[in-house]
Amino acid sequence: MNRSEELEMFRTALRIADLHPGSVALPEDRQVVVGSMRLHYLDWGGSGTPILFLHGGGLTAHTWDCMAVMLRDRFRCIALDQRGHGDSEWSPVIDYRIASYVGDIEGVVETVGLDRPILVGQSMGGLNSIAYATRHSNAMRAMVIVDVATEINPGAADRIRDFASTPELESPDAFLERAVKFNPIRDPAVLQRSLYYNLRETTAGRWTFKHDQRRRAEDAMHSFETDRMRLTRELVNIKCPTLIVRGALSDVLTDEIAERFARSLPNGRWVKIERSGHNVQGDNPQALLEAMHSFFRDGAIN
Repeated sequence: MNRSEELEMFRTALRIADLHPGSVALPEDRQVVVGSMRLHYLDWGGSGTPILFLHGGGLTAHTWDCMAVMLRDRFRCIALDQRGHGDSEWSPVIDYRIASYVGDIEGVVETVGLDRPILVGQSMGGLNSIAYATRHSNAMRAMVIVDVATEINPGAADRIRDFASTPELESPDAFLERAVKFNPIRDPAVLQRSLYYNLRETTAGRWTFKHDQRRRAEDAMHSFETDRMRLTRELVNIKCPTLIVRGALSDVLTDEIAERFARSLPNGRWVKIERSGHNVQGDNPQALLEAMHSFFRDGAIN
């Protein structure tokens, strides 16, 4: 697919979402080396307060495209492919601990020069944002956590992990068929665009997800769960304004968990987004944008 076809596919996704940015352009692909890891990120440009977007497990930085193109008139928008995902490197030693993700975020913030950023993270990216904020909230303007908390519904998380661990299939169309069944909320054209950025062809001519599925190894998952529970004890360190977003149709985060999580933060609140599941930014980006703008207007970025 050439650049003009890629742009037209983006325009289609924006029309489906009923989003109308002042101009439509694709981001710049950039690389940064943090420690020994080469990380890829999308630079949407813009000026003002920087926003660093962090995707969920098994996704890529492109999950935030519709959000970033609408926000870049007011904010400096950067979306990171986290280690083992998208076009960033895989860890050769299968190091996908939360602490390692946080080290990557620290390196990106410093190297790219993101002064007092807003972190916006969904699912795995939300947990990584929380962990970053326990260390650096005094140097953050705000944080938006999408459909995750330190407490989640384990059965729902297992269902998502099972989908993200799809083995090789014969074609992108086979992945699209499976994705439509997994997420019937989303328009197939939008899912197809997401898969375009998240699939790679194997040497045998089959197709698979780009992310490192070794992240799902038993030892790696045990370490991740241990880290997640430790974060609960550190939430009191987060001082920046924080918005927790729950997808109304999500079974990962319940109303009760979202409210409990917001109360555990010194400066937290929560909101429910209708017509959306776990991936709120893809299911209903318009409503998520409205919730974020309201949060910002209420003084989160003063």
